[in-house]
Amino acid sequence: MAHVIDAVSQAGNGLLGFWADRAALSIEHKREGDFVSIADKRTEDLLRATLCQQGDGWLGEETARAPGLDTARRIWIVDPLDGTTNFLRGIGHWAVSVALQVDGVRVLGVVHDPVRHETFFALRGAGAFLNGAAIQGASTSRLQDALFGTGIPFGGMSGIDDHAADIARLMPHCAGVRRMGAAALDLAYVACGRLDGFWERRLQPWDIAGGLVLLQEAGLRIEGLDPAEQPEETGTVLTATPQLFDPFSRILRNTGA
Repeated sequence: MAHVIDAVSQAGNGLLGFWADRAALSIEHKREGDFVSIADKRTEDLLRATLCQQGDGWLGEETARAPGLDTARRIWIVDPLDGTTNFLRGIGHWAVSVALQVDGVRVLGVVHDPVRHETFFALRGAGAFLNGAAIQGASTSRLQDALFGTGIPFGGMSGIDDHAADIARLMPHCAGVRRMGAAALDLAYVACGRLDGFWERRLQPWDIAGGLVLLQEAGLRIEGLDPAEQPEETGTVLTATPQLFDPFSRILRNTGA
């Protein structure tokens, strides 16, 4: 674990350098409203060179499926810069996210926030931590007191109407909804109790892999919007503390408050 945290911290320090001079970055459009910069690409290259051992598979946002992924026992799932739009606009909510999957099981997750000097990490079966201190989900017991996070589709993405309907159903029953723009960091906030839950549709594996390990080890319930689906497979995640999950999920699934 220590070498992974070191690698992610080094990547974060490099990103802080890019962030300080972000006006000079070369920016490309993946699609309408979705950006990538040289900061994303160089950070992924650094993490791959540091983390990958011979025979490891690699699934990263900027390089996608590397050769050998289907046969590798160990696979790194990496978002070098989750929250690129925030990063480029000078909004300090972005992170580096890393997960390790071994024989089909995600065993390690790290989400590092360089701006706040916060490193969330978890090992399967060993708990979840923030800067070395154990964390768990919030103790909020009433839905009307709960604060939730989400992501909202943008540009030409599908699902905008579905998500607007989700928010319209949920808002009358809770203390608020936050859309902060970095899913990995949002999931870490649920794991440490800053948010009581989170949902979003059709995320990519690198958006949620590290966060899912954190959630599991911090005692959160995790399902898909369809209970029969797995977030790891569909990218659609619904998570909350055990005491809030049932009423929260009924509203999001539109099966009654």
